[in-house]
Amino acid sequence: MARLEGKIAFVTGAAGGIGSAVVRRFLEEGALVAGADLDARAVTQSVATPDRERLLALACDVTDPGQVERAVARAVSEFGGLTTLCNTAGGSSRRDGRVTEAPLDEFWRVINVDLFGTVLACRFALPEIIRAGGGSVINLTSMTALMAIPQRDFYSAAKGGVASMTRAMALSYASDNVRVNAIAPGTTLSPRVAARAQTERAKKLAERHLLGVLDPVDIANTALFLASDESPHITGQVHRVDSGATIN
Repeated sequence: MARLEGKIAFVTGAAGGIGSAVVRRFLEEGALVAGADLDARAVTQSVATPDRERLLALACDVTDPGQVERAVARAVSEFGGLTTLCNTAGGSSRRDGRVTEAPLDEFWRVINVDLFGTVLACRFALPEIIRAGGGSVINLTSMTALMAIPQRDFYSAAKGGVASMTRAMALSYASDNVRVNAIAPGTTLSPRVAARAQTERAKKLAERHLLGVLDPVDIANTALFLASDESPHITGQVHRVDSGATIN
């Protein structure tokens, strides 16, 4: 039997490198998947799957409470419930930097997308997961939440918040049979990251990855495990998928 047979997942950031990889792996293992991003057509194009009858592509700005609520409701209406949430929407930018110099609007951008977007998806998806009898929430944090990386002050704050909230949520929702975990990826060669991989700062960070930098499917495979029934007693953990970067 497929590893996610009977699962119904809502994935944010579904047009991105990691998000689209998560959607593809979930579909390959039998799940019904609602993939949400700013442009629904971009989700369909990025995922590029033959399993389109099991994919619902949704346009959704994760920083807008009304849009997130409607997207979750549409997924539940289409598929009949929800068992799994995977929050991949987010990302750093070159505008980040030292806290005394980076523009304040970049702080609010990354807080809104990475942290508040995760809050909103959890807020509206969790009641449906509980209604289904429980399930799994998987949040994407970052190695920046676990180690010091220069010039990433605002992104580190947002992803640190995701990691801390994940642990708190695991305690809050255990009685509802909901597992809550986070994945902390190292440098992952999504198209966005690959475009700036040749900068000196990116090269220096890549050198810390003991087994080489990651592919989006590495993160997707970890999300697949956490979404499946193979991880029934794993909750409240920040799983480092970073090629050893945080210990080097």
